[in-house]
Amino acid sequence: MADRSLTNRRRIALVAHDNKKHDLLKWAEFNRGKLSQHELWATGTTGTMLQYELGLDVNRLLSGPVGGDQQIGAMIAENRIDMLLFFWDPLEPQPHDPDVKALLRLAALWNTPAACNSATADMMISSPLFDSDYTWPRPSLDPRQWEDGHIA
Repeated sequence: MADRSLTNRRRIALVAHDNKKHDLLKWAEFNRGKLSQHELWATGTTGTMLQYELGLDVNRLLSGPVGGDQQIGAMIAENRIDMLLFFWDPLEPQPHDPDVKALLRLAALWNTPAACNSATADMMISSPLFDSDYTWPRPSLDPRQWEDGHIA
């Protein structure tokens, strides 16, 4: 396993389903000071909302249903995202559900810190590890280190 080290400036992806956008906006407003010190990435409407409602500098990607979730997943796999805040709606069916599952799968696969609700996001942003250098393992892409199709 290769290690990944965080610097004090995090690359944070923010995603929210329609019924959770208000929750994410409220959470981000409360944490605006901390978030403004980091590099923020977000899917379409969520990024627009954070930028215009809160004045945060946000790198906006495509809307989730048209590829934004996959863009963030690719960034996680390429080691270009350090943490994922994905306020997803477990009660509403999503037409792009395979993309949602793929994004969450990639976050788990690459051992990327991920929060799916405000309570977990609160724990992450208030952790002493959030503001310190922190190194954690990432799986290796070297197939020689894999056994029976699984990472050794």
